[in-house]
Order: sequence, then C-alpha cells, then structure tokens
Amino acid sequence: MPLVVSMMSSTVMTFTDRIFLGNYSLEALGASLPASIAAFLFLSFFFGVAEYTGVFVSQYTGACRHERVGAALWQGIWFCIPAGLILASLWFIAEPLFALGGHPPEVRELEVVYFRILTLGGGPFLLGITLSCFYSGRGITKPVMLVNLAAAGINIPLDYCLINGVWIFPELGIVGAGLATVFGYTLPAVCFALLIFNKHNDASFRVLSAVRFEPELFKRFMKYGLPGGVQFFLEIFGITFFVFIVGRIGEVELAASNIAISIDTLAFLPTLGLNIAVSIMVGQAMGNRNPDGAFYATKSVLHIALTYMFFMAMIFFVFPVPLLELFRTRGEVAAFNDVVPLGIVLLRYVAAFTLVDAVAIVYVGALKGAGDTRFIMTVMGSASFGCLVIPLSLLSYFGSTSVHGPWICLVLYVTVLAVVFRARFNKGVWRSHRVIEDY
Repeated sequence: MPLVVSMMSSTVMTFTDRIFLGNYSLEALGASLPASIAAFLFLSFFFGVAEYTGVFVSQYTGACRHERVGAALWQGIWFCIPAGLILASLWFIAEPLFALGGHPPEVRELEVVYFRILTLGGGPFLLGITLSCFYSGRGITKPVMLVNLAAAGINIPLDYCLINGVWIFPELGIVGAGLATVFGYTLPAVCFALLIFNKHNDASFRVLSAVRFEPELFKRFMKYGLPGGVQFFLEIFGITFFVFIVGRIGEVELAASNIAISIDTLAFLPTLGLNIAVSIMVGQAMGNRNPDGAFYATKSVLHIALTYMFFMAMIFFVFPVPLLELFRTRGEVAAFNDVVPLGIVLLRYVAAFTLVDAVAIVYVGALKGAGDTRFIMTVMGSASFGCLVIPLSLLSYFGSTSVHGPWICLVLYVTVLAVVFRARFNKGVWRSHRVIEDY
C-alpha cells in the first residue's frame, strides 16, 4: 500500500500539472503530453535499467546476503551518472525532433521548451529512483511513500504558482510547469541520499564501504537491466508514436486524447505501485529459492490490481464529463466545448482497456522480478511495432482522419501484452532464472 500511495502522489502531480496547464491555455495542454512523453521516451531506457537495482536488492535480501545490498545500490548509481549527462545533451535535438511531429507552430514551440527542461532533470530523477530501491527492494516501503508525498506536497503548489504567476513567482506557463517538475525530481534524490548514507546503514548493508565499481556485478546488472531498459523504451516509443499520430489529425483530437490519457494516469500509475510490489515479492522469493511463493504473491497482487482497475473503469464510464471539466481552459469556452464530446468517447476506450492493462502490468512485474527480462523485451518490441507503429503508419499514410483507429490499436496492444505475459508466467519458464550469483 505505501508503494501504491507513492505512485498516487506521482499521479496527483502529473494530473494536477495537466489541469493547471489546461486551465492556462489549450496550446499548453496540447503541447504538454507530446513533450512529456517524448522526454520520458528517452528517459525510459535509462529508467528501465536503473530501477532493476530493486530486483538485485530484493534478491540479495531474500538470500539473506544483506552485505551485498550496498554494492548493488552503487552499481545503479554508477550507471546514473553517464545516463544523466546523455539526457541533458538531448537539449540540442529538441527542435528537429518536434518538427517531425507536424503539430501547429504555436504548439511545437511549447513542446520544445517543455522537453528541454524535463530532459535536464533526467539525471536527478534516475538517481532518486535508484536510491529508493534501497528501501523498496528490502520491502521497507514507508520511507519511499513519505518522500514521494513530501515531493508532491511541495511540487503541486509550486507548479500552480509558476504556471500562473501567483505570490512572488513570475507567470511562466509551461516553463513553470517544467521547472516545478524538475524540482519534484530532485527533492527525492536529496532526501534518499540523506537517509541512506550513514554509518548505521553501512554497518549492515555497506552503503559507504562498497562504493567501488564492481565489474562482475555491474555486468550482471547490465545483463538483466539492459533488456528491461530496451523493453521500457520500446513500450514508450509506441505510446509516443500514438500521441504524435493523433496530433496530426487535429488540435481537438490531440487535446481530447491528451486529456483521456491524463485521466487514465489515475488508474495506471497507482497500479505501477503494484507492479513494483510484485517485482519485490517475486525477487525476494526467488532469492530465497522459493518459486512457489513467487507464484502465490503474483496471483495475490493480480486480484488487488483487478479490483482497483474495475473501480476506476466504472468511474471513467459513468462520470466522464466531471473528469473532463477539470481541464476546461480559461477564456477558450468554445474550443473546449468541441473537446468534451470526443473526450467522453475516448474515456469509454480508457474504461475498456484498464482491466486488461492491470493483467499486463502485474505479470510484467512478476517476470521482471524473476529475471525474465529478455522475453519481456522481445514481446514489448514486437507488440509495439505490430500493434501501434505499423498500423498507425498505415492509417496516416492512407489519410485517415478518424481518432478511433489509433485508439483501437492502443486497446489491441494492451490486450496482446496481457494474453502473452499471462501465458508466459503460467508456463513457468521464469522459475529457473538466477539473477544474483550463486551462493
């Protein structure tokens, strides 16, 4: 539950950010999702690798080799340093990248600015994720929850003030949203560093004395983490491609899709907390060489995820208009009135695939915790191109102007993932994987 609350705090930050931007201007709202998804597209590869630190921590914990936790944590930190520098260098490709999107010039200009700010904050974000694994990988999730709640508690009012120019802050619009987000990325990294690196933790986990780079351990980290990074990149690439194709249909279609996806984060991001939870539980069970315990944990988490997603699907289906009205733009009543009817339809799509998405999210977490990352990478890549990139390219090539085709492709994509990963888990190939070295 602390992990779910942690992800809910991230959800609230993302959701309120979109609401504030939607209230500020329709162009800012239209630019926010393509830019943030594009930034996360590049971040996703490094994120997928860095978060695998948690699997190593959980398996060492399950194996009662606590003295190796610090070494695993530091391999993740060493990975974050060059990753942050690479992300910051993306500043220089922003303009040609968004020129490919074909969005209106006023939207494209805002996309470039927002993308540049978010990528500069990529390094602190990765460091915060890696350091949080010290706690989450050991099943101690309350510190992760408290740090994320603190970040949300500061980020949300700062976001509002910087966007709209409240109190002592200037009115910066989408620039203010980006700066507030980067601050929200940096605060957890600072807090976790202060909590972790002390003599008490060093005595048990060697968080200070295991600072050196260990080639063999780093090699194992890359062996299992890199496929996770590629998998996550391919998944976000497919979603990014979806957003850009929808943006080419029209401004109303882009805004309605942005709102629908933003509302979906209310269901999706908290379920990622369950994804992390099942990875930890499976990782600890596999470290203890107890695959039956991993199987039981996965089924238990799946029941919780399905219950939550069913509740959210009912809200999306029954109350679409109140959710959409949260994004109504100041001074652009007529334009937003065109968005609402389409938004209602798109929320029906969101309600349809939330339950299927729960199945995919939980089984991905379980397979990742067991070390079956190469299979996840292969399936994600195949589904991303087969269900999203290729069909959407064909729809664009033949001049389709309907938003329903892209959304049907998105539903198909999630369904394929759920079916394949469930079959893989039930087959039991993951039971023979060994992530950490033999002991």
